[in-house]
Amino acid sequence: MNFRPCIDIHNGKVKQIVGGSLKDEADSARDNFVSELEADFYAGLYKKKGLKGGHIIILNPKQSEYYEEDLRQAELALSKYPGGLQIGGGITADNAKDFLDMGADKVIVTSYVFKNGVINYDNLEKLEREVGKEKLVLDLSCRKKYDRYYIVTDRWQNFTEVTVDDDTLDGLSDYCSEYLIHAVDVEGKANGIEEELAKTLGDWARLPITYAGGVGSFSDLIKLKTIGRDKLDVTIGSALDIFGGSMSFEEVIDICRS
Repeated sequence: MNFRPCIDIHNGKVKQIVGGSLKDEADSARDNFVSELEADFYAGLYKKKGLKGGHIIILNPKQSEYYEEDLRQAELALSKYPGGLQIGGGITADNAKDFLDMGADKVIVTSYVFKNGVINYDNLEKLEREVGKEKLVLDLSCRKKYDRYYIVTDRWQNFTEVTVDDDTLDGLSDYCSEYLIHAVDVEGKANGIEEELAKTLGDWARLPITYAGGVGSFSDLIKLKTIGRDKLDVTIGSALDIFGGSMSFEEVIDICRS
């Protein structure tokens, strides 16, 4: 298990939020933590610790009054740790290369690929041609409905018809190098992981998969390591002491590397 650090940017600030609370209307979200530090501080910390493959997520839409400041924060982080961080949030075939040129290792995409509730293969293939499979991460963040996990788009606000299962993971694996999957209903709550989802992902695990959502204690971390058969990487946000939580950043790194 690798620890994949995160830098979530909302309203021009590095934040940790409750995932299911994010709304485009009035750029609102329920905050768990708002940093007084800029994004390059966290990028520098991750670089110092040798943590690769972490992600920057821009949480405001492009039409937001805060988007330009979000973008400035992202640029600060990428310039501090070029080649060490991935980036997602509003990525399309038209701007993906710009973010790679800015210093991102890979781009992370959801809404551009999952449009109108289904997989838009034209956009997916265009994106894959533009940056190459090895530079593309598909974000399959999902919420549970009718006892199945459905991919959600537009900053986790809209359900698609696409489920997270072996068929979907198999079919999309031809286009990307890894998956990032937030369990949105527990994201930011630090109340325990989505065990059923973690088991599905760990049983499949034919590409690198980063799981995010609900880890709030070291017992949660060990449980994820076990249920995911030690094949899943993990992101932890609100529960970390560097984001106001109780879990030691240093100890998390040690457990993941053990």
